[in-house]
Amino acid sequence: MRIIFMGTPDFAVPALRALHTAGHEVVCVYTQPPRPAGRGKQLSPSPVQVAAEGLGLPVRSPVSLRNAEAHAAFAALNADVAVVAAYGLILPQPVLDAPVHGCLNIHASLLPRWRGAAPIHRAVMAGDAETGVTIMQMEAGLDTGPMLHKVTVPVGRKTTGELFEELGTLGAAAMVAVLADLAAFPPEVQDDTAAIYAPKIDKAEAKIDWAEGAEVIERKVRGLAPFPGAWFELEGERVKLLLAEVAGASGAPGVVLDDDFTIACGTGTIRPLRLQRAGKPVLDRSEFLRGRPVAAGTVLR
Repeated sequence: MRIIFMGTPDFAVPALRALHTAGHEVVCVYTQPPRPAGRGKQLSPSPVQVAAEGLGLPVRSPVSLRNAEAHAAFAALNADVAVVAAYGLILPQPVLDAPVHGCLNIHASLLPRWRGAAPIHRAVMAGDAETGVTIMQMEAGLDTGPMLHKVTVPVGRKTTGELFEELGTLGAAAMVAVLADLAAFPPEVQDDTAAIYAPKIDKAEAKIDWAEGAEVIERKVRGLAPFPGAWFELEGERVKLLLAEVAGASGAPGVVLDDDFTIACGTGTIRPLRLQRAGKPVLDRSEFLRGRPVAAGTVLR
């Protein structure tokens, strides 16, 4: 097939590579423009742009797709289908309609659950037992289109970062399977009454509220790891908590109960497993405490 690929982050790279390996003709890759990154704030191309250029594929990075010129340039590619994976721009109707088979999206949830910008984060934070990817036909609504194929995986104690990697690979394989025989995947209309939305993670959400229950906090920690990272204040210093376990005992929320860094929550306690001070590497609890001891009775904010 003649394919236009549209994606930006690491999540989308496996799909681009898989489609290329499967022998499809990727006529153009659309991705977000380079963004400032690193300490020098130099413009850095997206992971998809880097991968596409490595494969020798043409790349476009328009700021918007909402003008007639962009619509015409997209339609002129004469694609059979557009494959979209975390692209980051709303596709207007002329773009959705241009390819022969429309635009197919790799969405990182089991639709209609977790439509929207942060489906993996939300699934982990909510304590979902399973998540997955859905291949869907795109339409004007936010992740509302008919579903063609689903692949399910258990969440377990995986972090969002681990699930991003796993679902990116599964989504790539699922899209290749769908495009190999479109007729074998009839569309299924979503049940809008079962829809749950996954809004973008707000910065304020990342701060740990020790008044919440230990299990809620542990899920938040996994759901925000490695990005943006749940955090707390330790004697005025911000510390990211990237993995934790629910422990026993109880106490006043936010109080460190022992020299092993057991922290009281609204109900129950947690014990950090991986932490990171600002500008420092990620450390496990024992390494962290060797460099920064935390005495029992310390109050975390």
